Amino acid sequence: MTALLEVEDLRVAYGKIEAVKGISFKVDAGEVVTLIGTNGAGKTTTLRTLSGLLKPVGGQIRFDGRSLKKTPAHKIVSLGLAHSPEGRHIFPRMTIEDNLRLGAFLRSDRTGIEKDIQRAYDLFPILGERRKQAAGTLSGGEQQMLAMGRALMSQPKLLMLDEPSMGLSPIMMQKIMATIAELKSQGTTILLVEQNAQAALSLADHGHVMEIGKIVLTGTGQDLLHDESVRKAYLGED
Repeated sequence: MTALLEVEDLRVAYGKIEAVKGISFKVDAGEVVTLIGTNGAGKTTTLRTLSGLLKPVGGQIRFDGRSLKKTPAHKIVSLGLAHSPEGRHIFPRMTIEDNLRLGAFLRSDRTGIEKDIQRAYDLFPILGERRKQAAGTLSGGEQQMLAMGRALMSQPKLLMLDEPSMGLSPIMMQKIMATIAELKSQGTTILLVEQNAQAALSLADHGHVMEIGKIVLTGTGQDLLHDESVRKAYLGED
């Protein structure tokens, strides 16, 4: 069976500096796969390349059996790959509902769009309660909910989440992780970059540890969670 996403020997550079140095991994349909590592490991660069925002200097990306090498970012979205970026990047002066509708800008099925807006409100009730409120007035955690809801509006085959818990309170982080677990239970395929390694590995079917642009360790989420080197380096344990 062909994986939904296949990354092979991916290399990405900023000028002469190689940020991603030949990584390979795959994501099967229905899986949660996580990339963990310190700042500067190349995790965000990897996601930005998969979504077409950066162009690789080498390697292959195949999504749903199709090469993405020369595919522009807007076309990648239409193929079913959605990216909820680090820092959220919502439109602060627009309402919550208008932000959600922007996530469906490539769709023309009005009934389906309304259904998916309601799904976002079911996942994140606080957004439904404040749907006419300017998005910039939301808390950081609420803005993260909105960014995730907006990404889901494109009906993705694969949802990429970049640091969804960054800067959030412990309670709000738990809410975001619980939502990711709920999406997983609904069959959503997720590629997760997350600073909280323990939370990410607890959710993940498979994980990859990145260091300075390379994948240095791969395993199931549970194997990595109990790996001594991972526990020392990323879980703060001696």
